[in-house]
Order: sequence, then C-alpha cells, then structure tokens
Amino acid sequence: MAASSASHPAPRYRGRFAPSPTGDLHLGSLLAAVASYLEARVRGGEWLLRIEDLDPPRVMAGAAQRIMAALEHYGFEWDGEVVWQSARLDRYEAALARLIEAGAVYPCTCSRKEVAAIAHAGVEGPVYPGTCRAGMAKGRPLRAWRVRVDNEPIVYHDAVQGACSQRLQSDVGDFVVRRGDGLFAYQLAVVVDDAEQGINAVVRGADLLDSTPRQIHLQRLLGYPQPSYAHVPVLVNERGEKLSKQTLAAPLDRQRPGESLCRVLGLLGQAPPAELARGGLTECWNWAFAHWRMQSVPPQRHIEC
Repeated sequence: MAASSASHPAPRYRGRFAPSPTGDLHLGSLLAAVASYLEARVRGGEWLLRIEDLDPPRVMAGAAQRIMAALEHYGFEWDGEVVWQSARLDRYEAALARLIEAGAVYPCTCSRKEVAAIAHAGVEGPVYPGTCRAGMAKGRPLRAWRVRVDNEPIVYHDAVQGACSQRLQSDVGDFVVRRGDGLFAYQLAVVVDDAEQGINAVVRGADLLDSTPRQIHLQRLLGYPQPSYAHVPVLVNERGEKLSKQTLAAPLDRQRPGESLCRVLGLLGQAPPAELARGGLTECWNWAFAHWRMQSVPPQRHIEC
C-alpha cells in the first residue's frame, strides 16, 4: 500500500503594526494597534513592528522613538527587530526593476494638475486615464512610474468589512509606484515589506480599505502570496475627520493607559466591563486576551470617538 502523503501544517500567524512617524500615537492609532496585536496573540502568532518612514518631508523628528516608547508604555511586545522602510530602498528598487522588465509599469510625464483636468473622480482622487501608456511625450520630464491595470474586478474577503470588490481601471486608474522625485509609493513598499517579512495577516484601519486592491494587484504581478485582511473602523472627530496630527488629535494619555485601552476595546465591540477601566493595565490586557473576538468588531469604516 502506498504511503499517504504527509500533511503540511498551516504557516504560523504573522501580523504587524506599521505606523508612520508623522506624529505621536493617538487613540485612533491605539485602536489599530490593539486589534492587530490581540488577533496575533490570540492566534498564537507573531506581531512585528515596522516604521513606515518612506516619505522624509512628512516625518517628524523623534516621532518614531516616541511611538515605540508609547507602545512599550501601553504593554505591547513586538517580535524581532524593528524594520525601517528608509533602510529598505534597495528592495523597492529591485521590485520596480522586476515590474519594468515585465512591462507591468511605464514612465509618465503627466503632472497632477494635468491629470485632475482630464480625469473623472475615483475612490481616492482623480482616475488616471492612461495618457502615457503608449509612450512618454518628447521633451517632458519623468514625473512617475505607473502600473498598468485592467478592469477585471479584484474580489477579496475582509474579516471585518465582508465581501469587497474593486475595478482598478475605472475606480483608480494606472497608479503610481514611484514619483518623479524618486520616492517610492506606499503601495509598492508595503507589498514588498509584507512579502519579505512573511506577513500573512494584515489588520489595519479601514482608511486603507480602498488601497487593498492595488496591493493585491502588485502581489500578483510580483508573485507574492496574498495575506488575509481585516480593516477595523477608523476613529473620527465630531467633524468626521480622521484622528491625526493634521486634525490635532491628542497624544495618548500616559497617566491612565488602562483606561484608554478599555475605551478602545469598547470601540472595537468587545464590551469590557465598566469596572475593568478602574483596574491596572495588566488586568485590562488579561481580560482582552481572554475575550477578544474579531467577529465582534463593528463592520463600519468610521466611528466617532
């Protein structure tokens, strides 16, 4: 009798938190961090920390160090060394070279103003109409490298938002992976980083939900595996603006971390008991580890805090 083939165990859960050092951590950042951390730990997986300092003009001096200090103060423990995108430019360069060789990207001379004048509105700004697909206009400077897309729907399941679908050609257009000033776009960097770090589960804010199909498209072009996705609600102020440095979001309260943690758990639909907020940080985390359920997270894009 032939021996049965050995079964291969599923890869260990590997998640991450990837803040941009454009300001201090606030309640909205904490919500995303808590969701990704709890899902990783409850599944017996790893949780990595990546600093997305890809855009130097937006980086605030000392913010990355304050972010890491705040995470430690709130009881987070990450696995392995912190990864800095600014130290990985050669990896993005190599990925772009592969895309160029495959004919999946092309150089573009169009300015933002020109695109805005001729494009229709999409899910995130003007939809690029493919002006330079047939070749660059002579005598004009390179302004970007763009990825060719088609209009086949990209369909995926999100653990919080449910069934998702997007047609890149009509909803986004050929998108930028490198700007004319040489800076790599987030879409390319995050795909390369997740693949090379072995990230197989992405839990992040729903403000990035509309970016996911572009990332799936790049994963397919580069031959990378597609991680699972869960996009949790983004916290907004009374004007409907996402909490951020630009909207003057207050930094995390270092005096009452347990209270802030319990508040975030409530916003994530976990219904912690009222008396838990009066306990210590350790008690809050212990309760969270015992009761965390991703299926209880509200399937909304925004929640007012």
